[in-house]
Amino acid sequence: MDFALSDILAARRVIRGVADATPFVPSPFMTKAAGHDFLLKLENMQPIGAFKLRGAVNAVMTLPDTVGGVTCCSTGNHGRGVAYAAARRGMKAVICMSKLVPEAKVNGIRALGADVRIIGTTQDEAMHESQRLCEAEGLVEISPFDDAKVIAGQGTIGLEMLEARPDLATLLVPLSGGGLAAGVAVAAKAINPKIRVIGITMERGAAMYESIRAGHPVEVPEYASLADSLGGGIGLQNRLSFPLCRDYLDEVVLVTEEEIRHAMQVLYYEDRIVAEGGSVVGLAAVLSGNVAVDGPVGTIVTGRNLDMQVFNRIMAGEDVRIGDLEVKGRRYGA
Repeated sequence: MDFALSDILAARRVIRGVADATPFVPSPFMTKAAGHDFLLKLENMQPIGAFKLRGAVNAVMTLPDTVGGVTCCSTGNHGRGVAYAAARRGMKAVICMSKLVPEAKVNGIRALGADVRIIGTTQDEAMHESQRLCEAEGLVEISPFDDAKVIAGQGTIGLEMLEARPDLATLLVPLSGGGLAAGVAVAAKAINPKIRVIGITMERGAAMYESIRAGHPVEVPEYASLADSLGGGIGLQNRLSFPLCRDYLDEVVLVTEEEIRHAMQVLYYEDRIVAEGGSVVGLAAVLSGNVAVDGPVGTIVTGRNLDMQVFNRIMAGEDVRIGDLEVKGRRYGA
């Protein structure tokens, strides 16, 4: 495994002025709840509304000029990032997605000019289609998590957080396929080896969590979730994000759908921020008592690309059905 801080520093030069320098702001409410300074890295302010732009831009912009097109599998935000970066280079982009991806995210990718293909009901099925396209059509696959350029791009978030607040004691990082968590953890621990980096993910279908427990990549059932951006597998042939998460994360913590729903309400009503369920798992972990912090803490608000009808129902305190699960509503402050 050959991945280091130097890769992240190189990525920062590639993405500068396109996908960097998002705000890092304090949350007074979460600071009071945590008992320590609590800061939010607002990646929902990226041009595509999600942090995935960093890794996608780094990967696509460093491809040779001979490459005619790119493909990827995505739960939404990575596909949007790849489509955006490919459009900047004038490249063809084919984004493979499962039926579990919300329509709002599918439409957002199509609006960027990419060809979207809906394949099966799991991220793994979409991944297989993306790999097939590489052989059949000569496209280059940009993995959402198991790609050194993608991981390096996401790792620039860690650089920015630690440069702004060198005293951070804990980072709470949303965890899916591990590209974000791996990059941020490598960057953070290179700067401060004592910092705690905790991966946070949803309770059902947590592929990286189960893989770390098993000691090797495993497949898990996929479920619809308020944190849909954290869904999907990590690939049984995972080369980078699994070993990096295994070696660099201090802990992985799970949160429930109800805890995610509450954290979405907190972020909206207290900080006036619209964010996806996957963006608020760091808040959910602290609010639920699943994580205790002992110093300044930072988390990443990873994206805002969600179904606004579902969001409005959650904010109104209504019940929301997500796949086979009904998430009970509750009015905020009631």
